[in-house]
Amino acid sequence: MKFNDKHTLYACYIGYITQAIINNLSPLLFLTFYRQFSISFVSISLLISINFGTQILVDLISVKVIDKIGYRISGVMSFIISALGLISLGLLPNIMPNAYVGLVIATIICAIGGGLLEVLVSPIVEAIPLPQKEKASAMSLLHSFYCWGHVGVVLLSTLYFNIVGIENWIYLPIIWAIVPLVDIFLLTKVPLYKLVEEEERMPLRGTLKTKIFWLLFLLMICAGAAEQAMSQWSSLFAELGLGIDKTMGDLLGPCAFATFMGLSRLLYGKFGQRINLKKFIIGSSILCIGSYLIAVFAPYPLLSLVGCSMCGFSVGIMWPGIFSIAGQRCRTGGTAVFALFAVGGDIGCSLGPALVGMVSNHANNDSGLKQGLLLAIIFPIIMCIGVLLLRRKHKIIKDMV
Repeated sequence: MKFNDKHTLYACYIGYITQAIINNLSPLLFLTFYRQFSISFVSISLLISINFGTQILVDLISVKVIDKIGYRISGVMSFIISALGLISLGLLPNIMPNAYVGLVIATIICAIGGGLLEVLVSPIVEAIPLPQKEKASAMSLLHSFYCWGHVGVVLLSTLYFNIVGIENWIYLPIIWAIVPLVDIFLLTKVPLYKLVEEEERMPLRGTLKTKIFWLLFLLMICAGAAEQAMSQWSSLFAELGLGIDKTMGDLLGPCAFATFMGLSRLLYGKFGQRINLKKFIIGSSILCIGSYLIAVFAPYPLLSLVGCSMCGFSVGIMWPGIFSIAGQRCRTGGTAVFALFAVGGDIGCSLGPALVGMVSNHANNDSGLKQGLLLAIIFPIIMCIGVLLLRRKHKIIKDMV
């Protein structure tokens, strides 16, 4: 069988599905960890921070390493480590004397694999020889597979819980480890391209001196925070904050969130050539603000869940959209630039949920999660302002671009 660029895309799609498993399987078990191991909300939010904090460290290390050892070796390593991490998530908390230490170790291993995937997948797709006008659509379609992976994790895990029982959750992460193991074979066969030739690459320090880099870096932080502040806590929010049972909470919380986020990315992937990307991000930021307000202040649980779903749609374009703009404006920085923007995204992914968790724990009442989610509204506000700055024609912004 002859492998071509389509198979390269398929391998990248599975890569983002793997990352979705790593980031979104544990949140489905947060309440189980809380009850089975007596782990506080602060400790649970620390797991989220450890996950994305480790990914940040991997992103930083990748700045210098991946271009030297190549995409293929790095990719195979990422899938092997991801599989080991998922297997550890099922085993370590149940065989170690301290279950929380086991969760921390498993989270770190998973995060190493996820961090490598995050750095690799987008530049691999960006490097595929496509017309420039198709790049943003291809990037959005790629990132939609993170969402479909998230939906798959929720639906299939919920089915597992209902058939096998939540008390047998330890086998579920081991089953999910099959996904990255399958992609190892595919990644060894598909064609891969360099993002930028060595002689065309701008030194990293040169990129770091540009104002546009730091503005986009800030927007990546906000994109990650706006997305994960709702995504990571939506299951527990539905169960405790809205009083919905486990199955319906997962389906109407994180599953609906991921479905609408995927639809947003799929729509832009299909029609992106006709849509102004910056205008779409601004409109999405405004919708995100409204979504958080509905989720927090709606008088009925179902309406709050509508707000969660709308939030998924609104954040869908943020991460791939900023990545796409970065690919155009900072392309000569090579893979290192994508690694640094992944750092920004992961800072946001850690900051957003951690902020919600800290505020919720400090409030120490039934409305604590709502107070935490309300504070997260600052991220789409900054996103909206930042993209408006990108569109302005004043001299200082011209200097950036």
